Amino acid sequence: MSSDSMEDSVFKALANPARRRMLDCLKEEPRTTGMLCEAFSELDRCTVMQHLKVLEEADLVIARREGRERWNHLNSMPIKQIHDRWISQYATHALSVLDRLKSDLEA
Repeated sequence: MSSDSMEDSVFKALANPARRRMLDCLKEEPRTTGMLCEAFSELDRCTVMQHLKVLEEADLVIARREGRERWNHLNSMPIKQIHDRWISQYATHALSVLDRLKSDLEA
C-alpha cells in the first residue's frame, strides 16, 4: 500500500468519533474485544468489530490472539507519521509567525 493511501486510511479511521474513543480506550491499556464491547455498550458487537476492522486496516490497532481472546493493542506510529508530515510543519510555520509578531511588537 502506498504511503498516500495508508495516510488516507488513517484519516478515514480517525474521522469517526467512536473509533477515536476506542483508540483513547486502548491508549490506557490493551483490551479484549469483549472489554471494548462492554465499554461501548451503546454499540452492538458487530459494530464494534467493524470499527476495529477499520482501525486495523489503518494499522492503528494490532490484534493478537491469546487462546479464545482477541487482544487489541494501540499502534500510535501512524498517528506520529501524520504528525511529522503534516502537523509539525504547520506548527513550525505558526511559531515563526508568532516570533515575527513578537519582534514587531517589541520594536
